[in-house]
Amino acid sequence: MPVSLPPALELSLDLLRCPACRTRRLHPDRGALRCPVGHTFDIARHGYAGLLTGTRATSGDDAAMVRARDRFLSTGTYAPIREAGANLAADAVPEQATVVDVGCGTGYYLAGVLDELPGARGLGLDTSVRALRSAARAHERAAAAAWDVFRPFPLADRAADVVLDVFAPRNPAEFHRVLRPAGRLIVIRPTGRHLAELRGRLPAMVTIDPAKEQRLHQALDPFFKATVTERVEYPAPLARPDALDLVAMTPSARHVRRADLGHDGSLPDQVTVSVLATAYRPR
Repeated sequence: MPVSLPPALELSLDLLRCPACRTRRLHPDRGALRCPVGHTFDIARHGYAGLLTGTRATSGDDAAMVRARDRFLSTGTYAPIREAGANLAADAVPEQATVVDVGCGTGYYLAGVLDELPGARGLGLDTSVRALRSAARAHERAAAAAWDVFRPFPLADRAADVVLDVFAPRNPAEFHRVLRPAGRLIVIRPTGRHLAELRGRLPAMVTIDPAKEQRLHQALDPFFKATVTERVEYPAPLARPDALDLVAMTPSARHVRRADLGHDGSLPDQVTVSVLATAYRPR
């Protein structure tokens, strides 16, 4: 039985372009999306559109990682980060905005922006089908589609008022192409202090490159100018189950041995959350 078109995906259908043709619109057809020349893309029963073509990108976000992320984010520990991103977006664009979250994961941060902008619609892009299952139901106005951030986006030129990038890879040229001239790019990334206590106890965790800010500036500067940067930093209590989820929801899960997590004394009961949130305008 064909999958019906999810309401949020219908709301954002005009943003999409055929990944094969690059310029042709997609329209719903018997549980799929199809362009005028016949390229066809499935709509998963979980509600997201599968737009990836050719060699599929691999994602570290497997089912266990996504479950861990859902559990951890539900504790509210990262709520101030979500609030910071939502406020930066709301300060820069009208309520009836189009928000594209690149590397959206489970849709947690996109939902925060849409809550702040009652008239907005959102579209999340990610390679992880497990994460997209959550993203497709993260908010009634948020659609989701499978896509790889390093490829040209299956989106119309100047279609977005906000591009959101939270702890995700970046494609500055595509961010610039899909943003309207008055739009904003919101980038949230960790500082060197982020989760320092946990990293100190677990040296196998993925480290934060000290040159991260310099590389970010070099990549974005040809396309964007920073308008405001906020530092969000606070201590967060960390129960052992939440600490385990915090490790398990990131690529660090691939490097930390089970033995490293074996006793209560190996994990801190508090961590420093520290990120930078910047709004950029297109040049």
